[in-house]
Amino acid sequence: MSKSWHISRRSFLKGVGASLALPYLDIMGSSSITAAATPPTRLACIFQPNGVFPKAWDVTGVGKQYELSPILRPLQGLKRELTILSNLDNIGKGHVQMTGAFLTSNKIEGAKNAVSLDQMVAQAIGKDTPFPSIILGTEPPRQGNAGRNPISFANTVSWSSETTRVSPEINPRVAFDRMFRSNSGPEAQMKAAQRKSVVDLVLDDAKNLQRKASYHDQHKIGEYLDSVRAVEVQIENILNPQKRSWQPPTQPEMIRPDAGIPQDRSTHLKLMMDLMVLSFWTDTTRVGTLMTAHGFSRQNFSFLDGVTSDHHGMSHHKFQDQAVDEYTRVSRWYIEQLAYMLERMSNIDEGNGSLLDNSTVLYGSSMKDGNGHKKENVPIILAGRGGGTLKPGGHVVCDEHTPLANLHLTLLQKYGVESDHFNHASTGTISQIG
Repeated sequence: MSKSWHISRRSFLKGVGASLALPYLDIMGSSSITAAATPPTRLACIFQPNGVFPKAWDVTGVGKQYELSPILRPLQGLKRELTILSNLDNIGKGHVQMTGAFLTSNKIEGAKNAVSLDQMVAQAIGKDTPFPSIILGTEPPRQGNAGRNPISFANTVSWSSETTRVSPEINPRVAFDRMFRSNSGPEAQMKAAQRKSVVDLVLDDAKNLQRKASYHDQHKIGEYLDSVRAVEVQIENILNPQKRSWQPPTQPEMIRPDAGIPQDRSTHLKLMMDLMVLSFWTDTTRVGTLMTAHGFSRQNFSFLDGVTSDHHGMSHHKFQDQAVDEYTRVSRWYIEQLAYMLERMSNIDEGNGSLLDNSTVLYGSSMKDGNGHKKENVPIILAGRGGGTLKPGGHVVCDEHTPLANLHLTLLQKYGVESDHFNHASTGTISQIG
């Protein structure tokens, strides 16, 4: 490959009906990483509903000399990439207000909230990508009221204005097509309708690029296309399963589920995580928010051993052993899914580090314990190094009753937003994570 032949960091693989952004390649710059070729910094905000059982979440030790708790042990292999924060307080009362405040630090009054952290960052860094941000989820809005607030307000933690909620996309195929398919023009629409693989649509362009690329880049392009195709195959197999080799002699009553929504919770959540990773890897967006479930979630977790009740029900455990055990098993399951996503990000090479190195992942719940809707000392994890702006600090113990807004202000400033407050709710920044 000639060293003088380069392509733009914003190059796409193109085909009729598809346009696929590329990951970072050597061919995008010189052999040494230049400022122009430095991968961007991403922000992922991941929300878990219904809190945790405190004694099963809280870690022991301070700083890097700490031990992961029973809930957090699935993150053992990623321990050096983590910051566990204690003593951050949320605001509001009940599931709806506290969910709404998770990224806004503002209490919903009537139908008004405030702009959320993810959307503030998207406004600052989202202009250079096809999507300023993406918001994904796994549960549709629920109806009814919780006190004076509609339960549907707990469908999202993302607000683009004080009156505008950004609802998550819960259908993986719709999310994938929206990000990676082009439906402009009759021929493109026909191709999309035929549901031909995005990888197949851009394959000719990819082969042309590989002929000009280094051996290292050829391998990277191939690995990347394999990952895109793997997500497509998962979606296709879920929505159009292969005919079984054995059919039961009697047929149950078949109730058709909502189109495109996987019934297996692990599969659904991992697909949405895969899509978020792909969106970052391709620079389709640099800000992603994932609702692992509705903020007032009553999801059934009987697929886990020893679990019989719904998540919201078990969160009101009243310190009964069975409910506490189920509550802890579900919380650990959520952390297992987080570990899966972080591992994927850590294995994607971007030239100057991994995708995880070039990202900040904020994970947490809007309440500490569902039993009493406790808003003090909410469970919060940071992962990644924010492109060099963050230093994983192990267990960071903030002063008691530090506003969660202080974390939001700290992150906001690290993404280049010049502000001395976060929605007028912060009292300062958190120096230990800088």
